[in-house]
Amino acid sequence: MLNKYARAFFTRVLTPFAALLLRLGVSPDAVTLVGTGGVLAGALAFYPRGEFFWGTVVITLFVFSDLVDGNMARQLGRSSRWGAFLDSTLDRVADAAIFGGLALWYAGGGHSLVLCAVTIFCLASGQIVSYTKARGEAIGLPVNVNGLVERAERLVISLVACGVSGLHKFGVPGIQVLLPIALWIVAAGSLVTMVQRVVTVRREAAEADAAAHEGEGNPA
Repeated sequence: MLNKYARAFFTRVLTPFAALLLRLGVSPDAVTLVGTGGVLAGALAFYPRGEFFWGTVVITLFVFSDLVDGNMARQLGRSSRWGAFLDSTLDRVADAAIFGGLALWYAGGGHSLVLCAVTIFCLASGQIVSYTKARGEAIGLPVNVNGLVERAERLVISLVACGVSGLHKFGVPGIQVLLPIALWIVAAGSLVTMVQRVVTVRREAAEADAAAHEGEGNPA
């Protein structure tokens, strides 16, 4: 949902920066690796200690690498299967670090096993949402569905809530509740999106099988 609008906007904004990196001899793969490393550092160094504001600041600085590396590849005119594979794989790693860091907080200093479980569900469901599309496309189905909560929505909702909730350490009262609310929203939205993807794949698979059987019954 957000991908449709936000990606086009940030692509235009980040194009000059991507061009600068190319002139400096930086490769798209290097940007992908550095960006993922920055997200890992922000999520796992800050979130388990309850430092949500600074962790979110660090993550935000690096999370846009996902758009920069693709922009660089397009400017070079050599988008590759390897680059797409690396980018997609490391996206899953980054997502796992973000929700894993939050789960560690709730399992420790956050003192909430319920929210720890919700956060783990957010982590797992996000991976499954991505897998259902990838697996559907791998068996030749288009998986034409705009899910309620895809990766962009999960990141925006979670990171904004984390950053704002972290302001309580600067004396802003009563805002810690935003993060639990956001996690419940992401969990529910991810569940809906999983169901949407599975139903879509089932329908497309049935249509493809019916078309194949019809073709077998009517040889040229």
